[in-house]
Amino acid sequence: MTSLNHDIQDKLKRLNVFEKLIVVNLVVFIIALLLRNVFSLSLNWFELPSAFSDFILQPWTVVTYAFVHYDFWHFAFNMLWLYFIGNMFSNLFNAKMGLNVYFLGAIFGGLLFLLGYNMFPDLFPNKSRLVGASAAVRALLIFLCAYMPKMEVRFFTFNIKLWYIGVAIVIFDVLGVFAGIKDPILGNAGGNLAHLGGALLGYFYAKQLLKGQDIGKGFEKMMDSLSSLFKKREKSNLKTVHRKKPGKVAGYTKAEFNEFNKQKKIDLILDKISKSGYDSLTADEKEFLFKAGK
Repeated sequence: MTSLNHDIQDKLKRLNVFEKLIVVNLVVFIIALLLRNVFSLSLNWFELPSAFSDFILQPWTVVTYAFVHYDFWHFAFNMLWLYFIGNMFSNLFNAKMGLNVYFLGAIFGGLLFLLGYNMFPDLFPNKSRLVGASAAVRALLIFLCAYMPKMEVRFFTFNIKLWYIGVAIVIFDVLGVFAGIKDPILGNAGGNLAHLGGALLGYFYAKQLLKGQDIGKGFEKMMDSLSSLFKKREKSNLKTVHRKKPGKVAGYTKAEFNEFNKQKKIDLILDKISKSGYDSLTADEKEFLFKAGK
């Protein structure tokens, strides 16, 4: 039994941050399934209510709703998207940035859901509750589409640029909002509204990052502060000094770097991001990547 627990812990440690999110979602889905089928209960306390008066009493639901799924296909599609998009994201950016985009996408999607129901009650007359990770996953997808729009991915037998996929998904979500308003029973206006909130966050985050500004840093610091409350502080008398080599671009001198073609330069910088994260880029590297992304 001890060996089995050790194997499970070892495998969990090897998972990337998005795969760990999938595991958390799976655990919550199983709990929700058991509660509903065995005790006829739901996770209402973790769902995001559309009424602002209810939300004030449950403010944490602007985050927790993203982990609640009741329908198997809703859960399966969200997790499949998260797995494939998460792997693509992990190859380019660090884990903390991925968490920033994911959670801020969920929060922004939840806030747009609340805003729609409370500012336009004539359009959204029926009370609703929001569940699912779709807004968070949308944020990751649209982030990638906005950050590297010309990147191509394999779609069945042909390649397609990321920004085509992003535009198509946003159009479907906009149509979904109007379809849900027209027929609240068959449509899902609130869910699609949350999708658009996540998409807007992902787009804005990527565009600001291309300008050299990481808008998720404040959120990241807040989460680090919260997590530090649950960690034991370890004192160390050892000091580590890191020295940066001057005049290097992606590990090469400027003269060497300038001899490469444009695609080679982009690949080198993206490889550096994959290994050390976006924050490790120099001002020259960020500027080049910004210009190349236009």
